Amino acid sequence: MEEKTIKNKDVTKNTNDTGGFRSRPSDWLLLLIIVGLIIFVSTAVITRQDEYTMILQFRRIVRVIDKPGLNFRIPFIQTVEKRENKILVYDLSRSDVITSDKKAMIVDSYVLWRITDPVRYYQTLSGLRVNAEGRIDTVVYNAIKNTISSMTQDEVIVSRDGTVTVTQLDLISESLFLDSEQDASPGSVIKIMSLTDEISANLIEVGDYGIEIITVEVKALDLPDSNKEAVYNRMISEREKVRTMYLSEGESLAQMIRNQADMDVSVMLAGARTEAAKIIADAETEYMRILSTAYNDAERSEFYEFVRSLEAAKIAYDSEHGSILLLGADSPLARVFYGFGHEADTAVLAVADPLPELAAEE
Repeated sequence: MEEKTIKNKDVTKNTNDTGGFRSRPSDWLLLLIIVGLIIFVSTAVITRQDEYTMILQFRRIVRVIDKPGLNFRIPFIQTVEKRENKILVYDLSRSDVITSDKKAMIVDSYVLWRITDPVRYYQTLSGLRVNAEGRIDTVVYNAIKNTISSMTQDEVIVSRDGTVTVTQLDLISESLFLDSEQDASPGSVIKIMSLTDEISANLIEVGDYGIEIITVEVKALDLPDSNKEAVYNRMISEREKVRTMYLSEGESLAQMIRNQADMDVSVMLAGARTEAAKIIADAETEYMRILSTAYNDAERSEFYEFVRSLEAAKIAYDSEHGSILLLGADSPLARVFYGFGHEADTAVLAVADPLPELAAEE
């Protein structure tokens, strides 16, 4: 018994001496760091550039953070919900619509929208994107249906490319976009509004839901398979009419150009003929002046008479009378060939054609 009591005392003494049940300061520091990290993580709220952060307390929004950065909340009491703060795209399903001229068309479109008031968006649409897209689908479909039902099929086809300004000749059909207040002349200018603008004008305001529809764009316009062939044939015939109109106008313009060119050529030829006649008259005047000057001089007069006699003899010899030249005694040519002052009753000058003799020799 005494030995067991002594051993228990020794154990108790050793335990008190080592201090095994006391914590160290480093353990407390580590514990404080862990607790601090837990509190920071549970209270810190990080907001990005493209999102809204809503702080809710007992399911009621108490604060909305729309700027990026670091914020804090009360842990365990306040919760955080995030919504997109950027432009969103909603692709609508293809829908069938009827134009004012009772033609069926298939419209494929999409919507660009965004959240403008997160609080109202959360209150009216429960903050759910599917609810917002359902409301947008209804509003946009009604706007598309009302817009296209007030337009003819031709108007829809032309306006799909945006706002354009065209002349009457550029239109697909002669009655397109013409009313009592517009000029129907071929050169009249007509402004065609874009299909997007027409649809946007018929949109119902959705600001009460905390959202905004930025634009509605039509991706594709199509026709039911049963109508495509008939519409294509009609479009081809209308294009042929436009082609015929352009060809007739081009031919008319070409004829005007040709007439103007012919008139200009006639004027130029008349001016050239007048100028040529003037030059010829001046040349003949100069020629007569030279002859007059030459005949006034005895020596020159004899030489010119000789030259002119030779020219006359050449012309007479080359005529159809053959190779024999008959000259009278009083002929000026006889005077040239026989000498001036020759007193013969008749003078005969025979010039033989050398060709027969050359042929006989060969």
